[in-house]
Amino acid sequence: MDMSKNIKEEALAYHENGRPGKIEVISSKPTQTQRDLTLAYSPGVAEPCLRIAENVEDVYRYTSKGNLVAVISNGTAVLGLGNIGPEASKPVMEGKGILFKIFADIDVFDLELNTENVDEFVRTVKLLEPTFGGINLEDIKAPECFEIEERLKKELNIPIMHDDQHGTAIISGAALLNAAEIAGKKLNKLLLVVNGAGASAISCTKIFMALGVKKENIVMVDSSGVIRADRDNLDRHKSLFATTRKLHTLEEAMKGADVFVGLSKGNILDPKMLQTMAKNPIVFAMANPDPEVSYELAMASRKDIIFATGRSDHPNQVNNVLGFPYIFRGALDVRATEINEAMKLAAVKAIAALAKEPVPEIVNAAYNEKNTTFGRFYIIPKPIDPRLITTVAPAVARAAMDSGVAKAPIKDWQAYEVQLRNRLGLENKFISYITVKAKQQPKRVVFAEADNYKILKAAQILRDEGIAIPILLGNKEKINALIEENSLELEGVPIYDPHNEELRKEEFAQALFQKRQRKGLTLHQAKKLVRERNYYGPMMLEFGEADVLISGLTVNYTNIIRPALQIIGKQAGISRVAGMYIMNTKKGPLFFADTTVNPDPSSDDLVDITRLVAKEVKAFNIVPRIAMLSYSNFGSSEGSLPEGIQRAIKRLHAENPEMIVDGDIQANFALNATLLNENFPFSKLQGAPANTFIFPNLAAGNIAYKMLQELNVAEAIGPVLLGLNKSVHILQLGSSVREIVNMVTIAVLDAQSKG
Repeated sequence: MDMSKNIKEEALAYHENGRPGKIEVISSKPTQTQRDLTLAYSPGVAEPCLRIAENVEDVYRYTSKGNLVAVISNGTAVLGLGNIGPEASKPVMEGKGILFKIFADIDVFDLELNTENVDEFVRTVKLLEPTFGGINLEDIKAPECFEIEERLKKELNIPIMHDDQHGTAIISGAALLNAAEIAGKKLNKLLLVVNGAGASAISCTKIFMALGVKKENIVMVDSSGVIRADRDNLDRHKSLFATTRKLHTLEEAMKGADVFVGLSKGNILDPKMLQTMAKNPIVFAMANPDPEVSYELAMASRKDIIFATGRSDHPNQVNNVLGFPYIFRGALDVRATEINEAMKLAAVKAIAALAKEPVPEIVNAAYNEKNTTFGRFYIIPKPIDPRLITTVAPAVARAAMDSGVAKAPIKDWQAYEVQLRNRLGLENKFISYITVKAKQQPKRVVFAEADNYKILKAAQILRDEGIAIPILLGNKEKINALIEENSLELEGVPIYDPHNEELRKEEFAQALFQKRQRKGLTLHQAKKLVRERNYYGPMMLEFGEADVLISGLTVNYTNIIRPALQIIGKQAGISRVAGMYIMNTKKGPLFFADTTVNPDPSSDDLVDITRLVAKEVKAFNIVPRIAMLSYSNFGSSEGSLPEGIQRAIKRLHAENPEMIVDGDIQANFALNATLLNENFPFSKLQGAPANTFIFPNLAAGNIAYKMLQELNVAEAIGPVLLGLNKSVHILQLGSSVREIVNMVTIAVLDAQSKG
């Protein structure tokens, strides 16, 4: 696991700062009053206890067991770190729990067992069965992992899966189905080479056989060479794949092979080996972090190759997160007694089939693709695909029912799909979407306050993640001193000091003078102004030397927006700019405007603000449902404020009939679709809650977003400045590094949309 010193320190700080670790337990029921506590504990808790004592299956009605999975390890085979022990494995297990929650709304307790003895491990897990609805075994070395899983599956009555074995197998199985179809190859004719003989390699090979690959056509290679029938000391797992063919080395095995599956170590394949493979070769190089052969080298070696890796920065990522959350989701939802072969194969086929369906626009947009289609560079779905939960989980649930292991069969599949959609918190999906989309076309970002540690740290993260190309403004000596003092990795990032860039200062001053000479600005004043970073930065954008300007961490809002308006100016047809905050909530992003610019907008101003916000929301591939907020509902109260909103609505309905917008409306009706439908069924907002909110004045918008932010109800991203010709965005005073990174990510998307 190759990490720079800086990333190592950041990772340690991430896990240590605030509440140590990554997870906590929170109550799912109200606990504010004495009556709540009486119901939650004594004496009220006695009632569900007695019901469960009468019928043990009622534990699924009255407790969290049905949505609770244990992630269990003894730390003997952790990622690429090896046998590091149970305590050292805990951060990984906590991380696995987060993935379960994010992708499938499954709660997790991680358990690290201090034993390498199979009997002790099995006995301990068996004793825990009453607590959990399922068991995810993780990072246990072979061959013990095989015996542990086999015994637990026989002795327990809840779903169990060792994800290191079966997760990669299921995803690579789906990839193989589709790759073989694209290559025009039949599974029962494939000559397959597997490099690696650990738990994952053996499980992958077994699932390939279940899909139709012939055992006699498989060659498995370990660190000693080809696993042959005449080799000594083969355990029962390796001996299953021993070949009698006259092959001894990987190089020999690759000749004429249709498929290479790598689950070993990086950079062991060379172009010569790839060139000896059959026509339309299928290569899954899944070693992490470095695959058995790099993407670039493989693509250069053969034009007919179908290539997949475990990496996210190349097409066809074999990622376990495509499988395990949804497999457990489906198993839990029908209270399956096991995860059997039928359920695994159902997951394989569901994932494979999904790749052939038209790709949602949100996925295309995230990867900057116009139309991703099934083919060599798209053989399995992207991890961000929102359809995975409603595709894989039902397939697994059906297979459990068909194979007779479901204790609570699903009767209404349409209702089940709605339930699955509603399970997911959407805040992480939004951040994932904007990050992936930004990475597809990084932009040059000028940081006007680069003599600040938080700005420099954010710049490093943004460069390392491939989101932005940083440009630093400020005193070079001070910036370089900060970089060295904090061991930041910003080598090669350009630094400009407006006080010393003589040639650019003269050009910029002349341009500023031409723009503002009839606004009372002299050339001498222009020369002084361009020495200031908040003038120099916008001039860089105007001259095409950068795409985005970020400022405001230590400077007042108006000191940034004024130069931007003077130099860059408003978009054509826009009478005024506006500010928007994105409030990232568990139910998805909410868009608030105007929160930063216009103190007391007129009805015409509100029309312009609404149009600007609607355009920006659409850029995130979200249909804006816009509520123009007030203290009244559709004229229920008199006053200049609701009357101004009503005039704005009249114009919008007449001039933008396609827009979903209505008002004046109170916030609770805008957010509660049921309440709105019952009382105001005529509203254009009926059917679903609003996601975009236009506030009647700056005070209301500013107060609302800051209250939500401080109450930890939502994460605020912004302010997003709307209406300028180019992307200038202003940070909140004192923003955290995370907030800066999020803001720049939004700014990059804005620059992409401005072309």
